[in-house]
Amino acid sequence: MLKIVFASNNRHKLEEISKLISELPITILTLRDIGWTDEIPEDFETFEQNAYQKASTIYNHTGLPCFADDSGLEVEALNGLPGVRSARFSVSRYPDIPDNERDKFNNMLLLEMMQKETNRRAQFRTVICFIKDGKPLYFEGTVKGVIADEPIGKEGFGYDPLFIPDGYNVTFAQMPMEQKNLFSHRAKAVEKFIYYLKSHLVAK
Repeated sequence: MLKIVFASNNRHKLEEISKLISELPITILTLRDIGWTDEIPEDFETFEQNAYQKASTIYNHTGLPCFADDSGLEVEALNGLPGVRSARFSVSRYPDIPDNERDKFNNMLLLEMMQKETNRRAQFRTVICFIKDGKPLYFEGTVKGVIADEPIGKEGFGYDPLFIPDGYNVTFAQMPMEQKNLFSHRAKAVEKFIYYLKSHLVAK
């Protein structure tokens, strides 16, 4: 069975991706599985660069095929913010908030910045970088929607309680994971990744 390292310990991302890849004869190893405990920097200005930074760090450490993703929310009225800083959006405003409270404060800051904005258009975007034999490949997925006036829903994570995808009248956080996985930004990127794996690795 093919072993691929996912350069993340994010439980939510791991759950989403593991369900999407479960049909393939692949074992997904996490950073915890390979004994990696150091923080991997994400200090670039694009999703592509950050995904490559994470994937290449772990690939160089293990030599195993490795993939990483960088994802975020891009809001039109905020010129693409929070973007690559989505997970750390509120850190400068609230530096002492524990990690398990970060989502709540990120959402709170976003709503504060959107108070006077009439344009609520936004998109979630995911970029996956996969490295095998030293060569990076990229797979991207996006889903467009609008920012709600207040957080709604208990499912998901991050900005899910604020994001209403086009064609729906509920937020991502009001959807069960199975429904969200049918069309989310991460699902679309992983779908392209799975197609590549089937075509180039698993079949061989």
